[in-house]
Amino acid sequence: MMGKFGFSKSGSGEGHHTESYSPTKMLEVVNAPIPSIVLNNVLAIPPNTLIACQYVICDNRYVFSVQVVPSMAPNTLGVGGPQREWAQWTLRQQVSVTPFDIFAGGNTQVYLAAMEIEVDFYNRSKATNTPYDQEALAKIFRTNFQDRIFSPGQMFAMDVGGVNFKAIVRHTQVVDMSDFNGDRGENKRGIVLSQTEVNFVKAANSLMQLKGGSNRARTNLLMPNFKFESLGVGGLDEEFSTIFRRAFASRIAPPDYIEKLGIRHVKGILLYGPPGTGKTLIARQIAKMLNTVEPKIVNGPEMLSKFVGGSEENIRKLFADAEAEFKSKGDDSNLHIIIFDELDAVFKQRGSRSDGTGVGDNVVNQLLAKMDGVDQLNNVLIIGMTNRRDLIDSALLRPGRFEVQVEIPLPDENGRRQIFEIHTANMRKNHMMAKDVDLGELAALAKNYSGAEIEGCVNMATSYPMGRALELHKGSTKMDFKKEESLVTRADFLEAIKNLKPAFGVSEADLTDVIKYDVLRYSPKIEDILLQGEKLINLVKMSDTIRLVSALMYGAPGAGKSSLAAQLALTSGFPLVKMISPDSVAGMSEQQKVNHIQQVFLDAYKSPLSAVIVDQLEDIIEYNAVGPRFSNTVIQVINVCVQRYAPHGHRLLVLATSSDFKVMESLGMAHRFYRQLYVPNIHTLNELQNVLELADFSNPACRRNIVETIRKEVGSESINMGIKQVVTIMEEAVANAPDDVEQEFVKQFLLPQLEKSYEFANEF
Repeated sequence: MMGKFGFSKSGSGEGHHTESYSPTKMLEVVNAPIPSIVLNNVLAIPPNTLIACQYVICDNRYVFSVQVVPSMAPNTLGVGGPQREWAQWTLRQQVSVTPFDIFAGGNTQVYLAAMEIEVDFYNRSKATNTPYDQEALAKIFRTNFQDRIFSPGQMFAMDVGGVNFKAIVRHTQVVDMSDFNGDRGENKRGIVLSQTEVNFVKAANSLMQLKGGSNRARTNLLMPNFKFESLGVGGLDEEFSTIFRRAFASRIAPPDYIEKLGIRHVKGILLYGPPGTGKTLIARQIAKMLNTVEPKIVNGPEMLSKFVGGSEENIRKLFADAEAEFKSKGDDSNLHIIIFDELDAVFKQRGSRSDGTGVGDNVVNQLLAKMDGVDQLNNVLIIGMTNRRDLIDSALLRPGRFEVQVEIPLPDENGRRQIFEIHTANMRKNHMMAKDVDLGELAALAKNYSGAEIEGCVNMATSYPMGRALELHKGSTKMDFKKEESLVTRADFLEAIKNLKPAFGVSEADLTDVIKYDVLRYSPKIEDILLQGEKLINLVKMSDTIRLVSALMYGAPGAGKSSLAAQLALTSGFPLVKMISPDSVAGMSEQQKVNHIQQVFLDAYKSPLSAVIVDQLEDIIEYNAVGPRFSNTVIQVINVCVQRYAPHGHRLLVLATSSDFKVMESLGMAHRFYRQLYVPNIHTLNELQNVLELADFSNPACRRNIVETIRKEVGSESINMGIKQVVTIMEEAVANAPDDVEQEFVKQFLLPQLEKSYEFANEF
């Protein structure tokens, strides 16, 4: 059939011309001489116009196949109505015509792997109610137009059983014939093959009815050549897999298959997690990889308006385009994506606001109506991002709304390595990173770093070579980059990690303030407490079932409870350690305290392993023995938090301290803890001797004299003093009497004993 048009088969790429073309001809546009010219989508040329060629390019833009028609007048070009409409030509217009070789320049991606064609009746008065099967239409198309070149936007006529269709190419994917399943080019002209997959959609407001085969998947939802690694988001393979399985698989599957299953498309995806983990980046990259309408990206607060009803109208405007297209095209309409950032800023729980206007509740109601109302839209996908899922109205989290909820957690070690690789890719490609840099080592050190913090770490590391270059020319703006000094080294990365502390890391500043001195293991009892603490830490680390372990460390004031708790937390190796202390809640109202305590525990749940220290419980609950008085609300939230299991995949250690165990028992708090650990004072002179030696106080002779003097004054081996007070006395003795620390220490040590004796004597 193709031979009568002067075509040779090009499916294998053979027979195309690579020699010099004949000169360009200027031809006058005339009507197609015979109907087959229009229906075969070719141009008619008179004999001896061009050398034997397969394709021509007109006006350096429009590519057609040609057919020699002897009846054509010289220097004319027979063009059908659809072709003239596509090229915007008029009759008698002069057009440049040049032989065209699609393989020129070594181009191999010239074969059409997939096409999407919009169809309608050419004459609406001849429209029929007969549904047209897409498989049959595709077969007719491939038979009639095999070896033709088609381009995106091209308009042509198609004869289907005596009914003329008006068709427009909406989308194409081209491949190399030698690698048909390989990478694909998007929206380029290509040659129709017998293997080309053709998908038909009806035009807007068309009367045509199409039915698709159950094996016809939608091929144009994803961009060609899409690869996960090209997204530039590291450590989220599982999360991406969940998103695609739940949200996009049904949209790629054939419509008939979905109809037989009786399921609905997912309309909402909620991405939640700590700040900086890549939620906004994921949403942005998902929108890029989808071959659909340009997504609408809005921040939550942008929806609010100062005008009455304006906020609700802004929500409706977001859905207007999708509604209009769905009314005209139905299930064949494009997917419209709406991305909401900071979702919790606007769509809060209804009834939780106290502004009296009701705008917040109305905005939530409007979004609910649009997502899952009476008139349902199947061509809309809403992607929401939030750091606080707990603040969002619960109705939005039900099926039919944001039913796919994916936590974007802090990356694990493998994820952190991937993120380091992404942010150092250019550095490594251009040989700007020293060979001593081990990204695996950096990933292991950067515990609980978010993606944004890793990016900041890389940026900080790159600043050090620039600083070295600047130091070479102080007082000048000139920078002298020597090869060895311009590289980013391992030391630069380590310094950056040292200086950049993660938001969900160890609160070293708070812990080191508590541990002013080294923990002195002056007694077997202290050794046993640390051993018990290490066992609890190992229980949290090693157990696959236990997700919460809590311990209450109690004892007299100054016994060293806070230091022991902080020491256990620091040596645990947990990537996240948070501390709630009287200092951190000072000046807060009761409700602010409750919010702060809850937020600390919520943050702890975001790390696979975490520890929370609740220091000085009596002060935090505002306990006062006169009355007694305390904050019952704060007590209740602490009781709940120390007993609430961490989410699956996360484990939590809670260490609390108290100076009055009886109060904790009377308030019903002591039994909430898995283990109670008693921290004693220094009770014997032998323990005092050990403290002085472990602290390396003065010299051995001085330490022995101090203990002997106290033994004579006290008349017993028993004493009762907290380790904190003993350490303070040592510092005071060195500061006030550096030449006579022995006498000063004994004086300050015995002073509390004398004061107690004086108070006892005055009672009688």
